[in-house]
Amino acid sequence: MKRKTFDKIVTFLGAGLTVFLLVVAALANWGASFASDSVASQLKAQLITMPATTGNSAESADVTAYFKAHGGKLMSTGKDAQMYADHYIGFHMSHMPTYAEASAAAKSATPDKKAAADATVETVFKGNMLRGTLLTAYAFGTLGQLAGYGALAGLAGAFLMLIFTLLGIVHIRRTPDSATI
Repeated sequence: MKRKTFDKIVTFLGAGLTVFLLVVAALANWGASFASDSVASQLKAQLITMPATTGNSAESADVTAYFKAHGGKLMSTGKDAQMYADHYIGFHMSHMPTYAEASAAAKSATPDKKAAADATVETVFKGNMLRGTLLTAYAFGTLGQLAGYGALAGLAGAFLMLIFTLLGIVHIRRTPDSATI
């Protein structure tokens, strides 16, 4: 096989890979933007204000610092949702029975305690649902961040392949027609 023919094939494949990586980077960037915008708009629409403290005196210093720094602000990021769900709702829900326990207690409650038992079931249900929904927002936001990193990696790979493709074109011009592999 002639060397020039082989170089043209490899350079053509490099150009194709460059285009492919640019498309991957563009799609990953779109996914990252979509996830970030969706999480922010959905969380802001709920008008949940981050508290300045969780009420948990045994929490780590980084959790205390996070709530102090974000206290009074509207929840708008997946990280906000995760911190609120795990360290605020999670802390307060840890002092409540599980949904199964609360439901069983409400079923067997005497008529004079039925209203309080039903209120406990409702509170536990709402707390668990809000916590689960916020953790879903956190997961979606995290996937968006990963897509953003993928976009940067795709763009870097495309740039590198573009350089290799251009070097391949230069190499084709310098290779004598008589060279073989």
